[in-house]
Amino acid sequence: MAAPKGVVTKDQVIEALRDVMDPELHRSIVELNMVKDVAIHNGSVRVDALLTISGCPLRETIIDSITQKVKALPGVERVDVQLGVMTQEQRQALIGQLRPGPQKQSPLLTPTSTTRVLVIASGKGGVGKSTVTTNLGVALAKRERIVGIADADVYGFSIPHMLGIRGKPTIIDQMMIPLEGHGVRAISMGFLVDENEAVIWRGPMLHKAVTTFLGEVYWGDTQDLLIDLPPGTGDVSLTIAQTLPRAEMLIVTTPQPAASSVAFRAARMAEKVNMPVVGIVENMSYYLPSPEAEPSYIFGRGGGARLAEMIGAPLLGQIPLDPAIREGGDRGLPVALTAPDSPSGQVFYQIADALRRRNGTR
Repeated sequence: MAAPKGVVTKDQVIEALRDVMDPELHRSIVELNMVKDVAIHNGSVRVDALLTISGCPLRETIIDSITQKVKALPGVERVDVQLGVMTQEQRQALIGQLRPGPQKQSPLLTPTSTTRVLVIASGKGGVGKSTVTTNLGVALAKRERIVGIADADVYGFSIPHMLGIRGKPTIIDQMMIPLEGHGVRAISMGFLVDENEAVIWRGPMLHKAVTTFLGEVYWGDTQDLLIDLPPGTGDVSLTIAQTLPRAEMLIVTTPQPAASSVAFRAARMAEKVNMPVVGIVENMSYYLPSPEAEPSYIFGRGGGARLAEMIGAPLLGQIPLDPAIREGGDRGLPVALTAPDSPSGQVFYQIADALRRRNGTR
């Protein structure tokens, strides 16, 4: 029997709730079986929903989203949202949905994964590798790609600061949910220790941290996963090559011959582990004192082009020495977000577009 005209039904409420996304898992709360019950009485709707864990940091976001969707239905005068917590069995069922298969393995580690993994590497520190990673991630996200960044620079983590993200990741049993800033999902040791804490670990602990970031973090439908490597060609690089055999490398250098010759070692490492190098990015290429001035090549010229020629990979972009890049990184507001039309902002989008073309996406 149809409901009287102007009276909302339970089916209508459930249908409206399909558009409410869990803000961390990016899936419908109906699909994830987070809606426990719906009760309707005289224009008042009560929704009983389940959180994954009791300390969910985004509970108010979920309440607001449910309230807005249900309140928009004809005939609804009041919405009451009650939040409970999933049982252990319900959480395990949820993880089974997100990670199907008998071993509940991360889809990122399976041969059928559709996530493109870009390892951002350099031969030495101080060339702006994390800056490139952050701004490239934002540029790809602005191009409507679903982007994640795994900060594998365990000792020198800087991605949280550069993306302006604070907080601790939600952990559902042994599955970690990345935090998000400026449309980019991210995981870093910086979310797990105090900002000024020194991480003093030997190789096996580094290996465990990196494999956790790759295998126990829920990357979901991430299309582009950027991995910010530590400088050099040590344990972390080898762990990623072994764990993600389909990964590709993007090498960051500066115009200096010393930097490009050291970066060549990263390319040699990639060759030895069968990791394709998709391109070279030259950072700090030149300085423009004013828009009309001739560029000043403070760190020399040609390092990126020489490296590209040596390894047979394209030079995808030359990023100017721009104070706005440094200022944006310090404030957690990358220049690719705040000034996309600036000379430096345009180069990050140029690199993002070149990578998309090389991956067959537009």
